[in-house]
Amino acid sequence: MNVSPEQFPDAVVDASASGQAEQVAVLAGGCFWCVEAVYRQLEGVTSVTNGYAGGTARSADYSTVSSGRTDHAEAVEIKFDPTTISYGRLLKVFFSIAHDPTTKDRQGPDVGRQYRSVIFYGDDEQRRIAESYIKQLDGAKVFDRPIVTEVVPLDRFYAAEEYHQDYAARNPLEPYILFNARPKVEKVRKYFKDRVKSGT
Repeated sequence: MNVSPEQFPDAVVDASASGQAEQVAVLAGGCFWCVEAVYRQLEGVTSVTNGYAGGTARSADYSTVSSGRTDHAEAVEIKFDPTTISYGRLLKVFFSIAHDPTTKDRQGPDVGRQYRSVIFYGDDEQRRIAESYIKQLDGAKVFDRPIVTEVVPLDRFYAAEEYHQDYAARNPLEPYILFNARPKVEKVRKYFKDRVKSGT
């Protein structure tokens, strides 16, 4: 990345907050434990669920998805209050901290199609915002390499097994969490401290 998170541009195209009810964003950026930990601390995020998107219900379980033989991606379903945090702001965190959008089918030590970078849009507005922001970031040369994030329609989201939910918070001393999730959590607290929930 050519800029630090505090210099990362806001989305020029974003959603209006007026009169909107709770919204849902589904994002995939590698291991869902890490992505969940990033978003759970943000003001305006009401819930984060780890799960699978991009495949069928029959194979939406951890052992099958982890084999890399399905079309699922490990993803998070983020429910948020658009009057407090916008969809574009969620994407800013996604691209600047939650994952590396320039690596295809890989995030850190995790390799496979299930770890690909994907924005699963729920409607045309989300698609428009996502596609515009990727073009904006590419045009600004924010990254040394092209963004490979897929922007595809959301068909279904399948919640992961219960033990995967809130995993990083419940297992803070696990080596994987210490080396992969914790640095991202700390970056959010540093660079988006005005957006972090009180008491987190």
